[in-house]
Amino acid sequence: MEYKERTYRQDHRQDDLIHFQIVVGETDLDIGVRKERFSTELVTWVEETIRACRRPLEDYIQKDPGFLSALTPYTVLPDAPLLVQTMAEAGRLAGVGPMAAVAGAVSEWVGKLIAKRSRDVIVENGGDIFLRTSRIRRVGIFAGDSPLSNRVAIEIRPDETPLGICTSSGKVGHSLSFGQADAVVILSCSVALADAVATACGNLVQTTDDLERTLEFASGIKGVKGAVVIKDDRLAVWGSVKLLPIKA
Repeated sequence: MEYKERTYRQDHRQDDLIHFQIVVGETDLDIGVRKERFSTELVTWVEETIRACRRPLEDYIQKDPGFLSALTPYTVLPDAPLLVQTMAEAGRLAGVGPMAAVAGAVSEWVGKLIAKRSRDVIVENGGDIFLRTSRIRRVGIFAGDSPLSNRVAIEIRPDETPLGICTSSGKVGHSLSFGQADAVVILSCSVALADAVATACGNLVQTTDDLERTLEFASGIKGVKGAVVIKDDRLAVWGSVKLLPIKA
């Protein structure tokens, strides 16, 4: 699988927000907040929040290592922390392992806490986004070498947020995928679910002939609001998704 540096972040940052990046272990977040809410104290607090989010997950994996390697739905221990339970449930609904939801789950956990301090929040974690906004925003779709990459954007209205917008690709990024999709984007109020379903849908796409059945799969999962699938020069869309062209 080819890995590309996250240069797409520069293309899709919002001009009215201040963006900053925090890396804690495998967690690499790009965070946008309202300019008047930004401070060095906020950055320090966010880093502490990320560590506090990761700690129960890391401790749980030490106790139940099968959770980390499972590629199919996994039953967690009765006393599993909330983040672990959230990931396991998302994986169950999507038919994948719980770690397929980790980026989305962390984005949502951190994003909801930041949202108590900033009315507009974007937390992006490897293409998996938690978004709360007070204005209409457009989220561009990066699809690697596809001719449709950075050519369309999803319009998100304030009344649709908080919202998860998660992307999986068989060609871009470091996440595990068994498919060949250039991009699968899933929208859901649960960022963890959007992340897991994006992975599951990405696994289904080998050729352009798979687009229709991939949308059928996504549409059958409760909690999924919309889906976009890109393979080569083909794009398929389902659900509550408003696509707009990006001018060159």
